[in-house]
Amino acid sequence: MSDLLYSEIETDLRAGVRGLLDDKAPWTSVLAGVEKDAPYDAELWRAVAGQLGCAGLPVPEDLGGAGATWRETAVVMEELGRSAAPVPFLTSAVVATAALLAAGERDLLAELAAGERIAVLAVPFSTPPGGAAATVRAADGTLTGEVTSVADGMAADVLLVPASDGLYAVDAADARRTAVTSLDMTRRLADVAFSGAPARRVADGLDAVRAALLTGAAMLASEQLGLAERCLDDTVAYVKTRYQFGRPVGSYQGLKHRLADLWTSITQARAVARHAASCVAAGDGDAPIAVAVAQAHCSAVALKAAEECVQMHGGIGFTWEHPAHLYLKRAKADSIALGTPDHHRAALAELVDLPPA
Repeated sequence: MSDLLYSEIETDLRAGVRGLLDDKAPWTSVLAGVEKDAPYDAELWRAVAGQLGCAGLPVPEDLGGAGATWRETAVVMEELGRSAAPVPFLTSAVVATAALLAAGERDLLAELAAGERIAVLAVPFSTPPGGAAATVRAADGTLTGEVTSVADGMAADVLLVPASDGLYAVDAADARRTAVTSLDMTRRLADVAFSGAPARRVADGLDAVRAALLTGAAMLASEQLGLAERCLDDTVAYVKTRYQFGRPVGSYQGLKHRLADLWTSITQARAVARHAASCVAAGDGDAPIAVAVAQAHCSAVALKAAEECVQMHGGIGFTWEHPAHLYLKRAKADSIALGTPDHHRAALAELVDLPPA
């Protein structure tokens, strides 16, 4: 069993990331940003990726990274989930970086680690681990085809494209990108089309893509954990100060029970998310099982926490002027991303040889 406790280094990292996000990404700034056309918060990204060096955490030191592991990256994901931060960390610093690490690519990886460029794996955001399929055709060093619903597709400088004979890197300027309406406006989607776009092959086959999606699903569980904790913290703080019939609404037994149940679920989510992060960090053979468990549980917990946050805030929770809707939209989008809970439960049953009902 992996160590589920946070190390001193991870605790210090959390404090640094949370302090920066509290300063540069309060919910009022996040809300203002979703009403703009910019696909992400460039200033916040420079601070997270460059100033703190979070983009290079899992990258070896000889490539300009920190030489840390996915466990430390998971701590950053928790904090980004708490603030619903509009930065391409999951897509670039996690999924694309994991694909390049698996492919053995060096030059582009160094640029990502320094926060100088943003890379995005061009697959539908709903693609689960093991579900990668090429919809783009490669011929004579060019790519032709289309990929729909690519997360942070408009933010990318480089697109990593699974094609018929491997993984290719394409300059985003050589692709036709179309923004699509996204439920979660803090992580926007785009359709991407290629028509004879010049491309460079960085890996044969799609093994690197599958490894990246597995790592991404593990890190997404930590984001969902952070989001759920934020929803619980905000809700508890509110019901302590909201009075009805001369007493705090949090003193009513019905709300106490709901909050206690939510706390228990979040505690369980922390355990499975930490275990999944530890497994992918160590290259454990049980990583697919750990990730399936984490995603099946954390997706549901994050969505439940966001729903309870809206409901227990009463009328104010339904307004645009309160952050509850930001958390709910992120939780709902995350529950579909990289495989639904139902998909992960089915995958888990297959992995442990559980016969179908």
